[in-house]
Amino acid sequence: KDRLKEGNDEQKELTRRKFLSTAAAGGAAAAFVPRHVLGRGFTPPSDLLNIAGVGVGGMGRQNLINLASQNIVALCDVDWGYADKGFERLDSDIEKLRDRLEHPDRASAPGQPPAEFDRVKAKARLDGMIRLKTEHVPKAKRYKDYREMLDRQKDIDAVLVATADHMHAPVALAAMDLHKHVYVQKPLTWSVEEARKMARAAKETKVATQMGNQGHSMDDARTAVEYIWAGAIGEVREIHIWTNRPLGFWPQGVPRPEPLKDPSDKLRWNGQGVNLRLAAAMAGNYPVPDTLRWDLFLGAAAPNIEYHPIYHPFNWRGWVDWGVGAIGDMGAHLIDHSMWALNLGTPTSVETVSTPFNGACYPQATMTFYEFPGRGPLPPVKLTWYDGGLMPNKPAELGDEELKQEGGALLIGSKGKLLHDTYGLHPRLLPKSLNDSFGKPPVKLPRIPGEAHEMNWVDAAKGKTEPSCPFAYAARLTEVMLLGIVALKAGRKIFYDGENMRVTNLPQANDYLRREYRQGWSV
Repeated sequence: KDRLKEGNDEQKELTRRKFLSTAAAGGAAAAFVPRHVLGRGFTPPSDLLNIAGVGVGGMGRQNLINLASQNIVALCDVDWGYADKGFERLDSDIEKLRDRLEHPDRASAPGQPPAEFDRVKAKARLDGMIRLKTEHVPKAKRYKDYREMLDRQKDIDAVLVATADHMHAPVALAAMDLHKHVYVQKPLTWSVEEARKMARAAKETKVATQMGNQGHSMDDARTAVEYIWAGAIGEVREIHIWTNRPLGFWPQGVPRPEPLKDPSDKLRWNGQGVNLRLAAAMAGNYPVPDTLRWDLFLGAAAPNIEYHPIYHPFNWRGWVDWGVGAIGDMGAHLIDHSMWALNLGTPTSVETVSTPFNGACYPQATMTFYEFPGRGPLPPVKLTWYDGGLMPNKPAELGDEELKQEGGALLIGSKGKLLHDTYGLHPRLLPKSLNDSFGKPPVKLPRIPGEAHEMNWVDAAKGKTEPSCPFAYAARLTEVMLLGIVALKAGRKIFYDGENMRVTNLPQANDYLRREYRQGWSV
């Protein structure tokens, strides 16, 4: 009996592996076991993807909840103390969501607008949280080093990457090299060169890829694109996009913690003196937490900076060594739809102006000016990015309504304007009379079932559909975002040859398009 069981197990694994390899080649249908053979409500093993998560303490936890219908077979994080706190919160999160489902008509807090609540999505999220807590977290193998995980665990079919920005490319490229499907949080990469490498690897390996800008899978976002395609606002030559990040989310515009080199009474109370005092006030002896592998957090290319709690967890986003600032965090949720609708490609020039920038921590606020050339019949476009509380002028057509402080996009055309919120939500035409008379645009884009961005990637890995935001597109979007950082570092307007990935007017700025990797790491 034992030998028979072992033989059956081996046959099941071979069948599952055959399915996945067939799916990657686009012939998934032949590998499925009919559900009626297995019984109603039973998911055949061939329907499930074996997924590993790398970076599971932040947004990675949310991704895992949305992937909980699959097999979560491995979890990797450089700080299990932080990651486990997120998993421990599942108990309270589950109870809160259950209570919300049981009391859907409960009033919002005084002074707050009614919160939108989708019961179908909420029930799916509840199920995902329960499955992640009860099935996956207890059973999944744990690692701190993704290289060890990929080397040791052979049953992994797909990898979720939700690390700090600077490690997205090293992890994803290692996974693709082993022909694993990959889902990578936004921004896709830390550098322009990495984005190009990711797009190439996806094309060569033909694995299913997805960037974690979930707005790309939302119905509203697709409607926003269709408004432009339908000519609702005519020719678009000017775009304004803004976010309030990093305000209230993570620190930026601060000095690196460092003790004073001279006595404080020798310092003036000018800008430099105040910054030195601030740096000294934050300096201190902060031992690396026992649960954190700081060397692995620094990873492939970051300089050897001593640990400080202002860097990790989450606050890394505001530091040049590991993050890409506000545009890296929110650009994929806001620039996406304009690029998509207008096929913007790469800009010919980029200029970033900002509050003071010390080279180590991103400024408190920036404005980036992009110039995109004409594309066939489409005219040139000027796009302006604002962050840190900076915003464009309110269009007169809004009347008493104000632009949303948290973020949005305003596309200005020859016949009217299009305004949408973050993620492409609530697209509407301005003036209101145009919105009312035009109605909804013709549907040209397929809708993603349930607006489920992660599961769209799973279905793509199984050969059932195309991924919503594959690296072929995500890399171009990321490159545009990162060029804003290149211009910030350059300190002046740059002219860019996208075909050759080259800054033409400032040779030294080309160093900001790439970075060197330390020994033992590669991409």
